[in-house]
Amino acid sequence: NNNGIECMRVLNEIIADFDELLEKPKFNCIEKIKTIGATYMVAAGLTPKVVYDGSETDVDTYLCTLCEFAFAMQDCIKRINKHSFNNFQLRMGINHGSLVAGVIGATKPQYDIWGNTVNVASRMESTGKIGKIQITEDSSRKLDRYGFRFDEPHFVQVKGKGNMKARFLIDRVSS
Repeated sequence: NNNGIECMRVLNEIIADFDELLEKPKFNCIEKIKTIGATYMVAAGLTPKVVYDGSETDVDTYLCTLCEFAFAMQDCIKRINKHSFNNFQLRMGINHGSLVAGVIGATKPQYDIWGNTVNVASRMESTGKIGKIQITEDSSRKLDRYGFRFDEPHFVQVKGKGNMKARFLIDRVSS
């Protein structure tokens, strides 16, 4: 495959398509944090357009938008598969909560996010299933009132946390 050039080209196409999704006004509260290999990390609500007052409505809006973005990514990968005759699938993890964000480094400064919220979201992804969006039980409870549908709760082993309840997000409000 030309020493990985074709693989890099396809991965770049996928990442560029995900980046294009972020340009849609409905996803304006979502920030791309970084890509690491085939991992695409985003966060919602880091730079709100209005002063964040800590109300539940704001957190809920960001969480709903993040889930809608996850579904949009799945739709995007289906389109790519259709046109490229591939069978790529995504494995995603979602969590909500507080975190720390900032730029570190002097020679190659990097913006990044840290904290328990980020670590648990990462564990939701790594312990999830291909083609699924795994979400913490706490996050799924927040989303219940907005019409999102989930499978039955299950337990996942999370490093540093033990067994945590999680669910797979299976359908969106607008379906």
